[in-house]
Amino acid sequence: MLPNSPLTVRVPGKLMIAGEFAVLEPYQKLAVMAVDRFVYATLEDSTENRVSLETFQLQGLAWAYEGDTVRIKTTDSRVTFVENAMSVVYTYLRENNYTLSNFRLSVRSELDDASGRKYGLGSSAAVVTSVTSAMLAKFLPEKPPETLVFKLAAVSHVMTQGSGSGADVAASSYGGWLEYSSFQAEWLKKAYGDTDSITELVEQEWPYFSANPVKLPNSVYLCIGWTGSPASTSELIGKISMLKDSSPELYNKFITDSKRAVTNFLQGIKTGEPELLFKGVRQNRRTLATLGQHANAEIETPMLTTLCNLAEDFGGAGKPSGAGGGDCGIAFMPSEEQAKQLMRAWQKAGIKPLEMHPCMTGASVI
Repeated sequence: MLPNSPLTVRVPGKLMIAGEFAVLEPYQKLAVMAVDRFVYATLEDSTENRVSLETFQLQGLAWAYEGDTVRIKTTDSRVTFVENAMSVVYTYLRENNYTLSNFRLSVRSELDDASGRKYGLGSSAAVVTSVTSAMLAKFLPEKPPETLVFKLAAVSHVMTQGSGSGADVAASSYGGWLEYSSFQAEWLKKAYGDTDSITELVEQEWPYFSANPVKLPNSVYLCIGWTGSPASTSELIGKISMLKDSSPELYNKFITDSKRAVTNFLQGIKTGEPELLFKGVRQNRRTLATLGQHANAEIETPMLTTLCNLAEDFGGAGKPSGAGGGDCGIAFMPSEEQAKQLMRAWQKAGIKPLEMHPCMTGASVI
């Protein structure tokens, strides 16, 4: 790269498709999709180290790498995800003797709409992945492998958040549709604590983790609807954790039922059988709704119920996307005409159809 020439990385957001909550357990599969809404990270040579986070109106903050840690000079805690991502990548680069230089980093997100409404597209994970990818693209002599981007971003994301499946990081790193199994946050935190080397951690095999591309059949149409109320994922996960502790038999039945639903969904995708795919979606919807009832957590809100019921009325299948509690719902329809009819019906019911599509590429320089 020429000195002073800006480098911009584009990273997609995500939508969870099937297998929510269960993915937090070892070897449970989840389907996740990268979407064509993006976070952009621009990095350029500079005499001074500066960071700008445009979404938060934070401009030109000074930063420094001190004792294996990047410190951004501000008391605003919203910079922590970026700070930790920079720390992890900086340490990795130093361990591998890459020459580092001062730079100015700017991060911009279009995952929420212009009014700031949150759609549940995984903004913190996409921001972390964008920072990770931009720094690697700048300082590595060749294009960084997707798995390196994913693992470094996953380390910093879990270290910051303390939990999570990493599926949102995977969608941002790899792109497309993925069949995903989580590395397990507790395993990663222990592995991080047990190693003196970031390089050693990312080069070892992660025992629970897998991410394999899958492709939606051309005969199936995906519709995405926003119900108008952002959800608190952490609050819902907290309630599910309480159920796991207090009623392990109910929780274990949820895991069994979720596995059956997701297996049908993924088998329907892989074999091109729409009816099996629809069956899996309906099963997953019922499984999540039952989990919500047992955990006293409103996973399927009244608007999400309307969204899903309308999908079935028009011949398809719908479910909440992600943790539920609001945000987005999704529907799979057997024809383009039925998809259009559904989206018109959603609008009449106060549900906003979102013009989003799969993004088949992950983090990439543009």
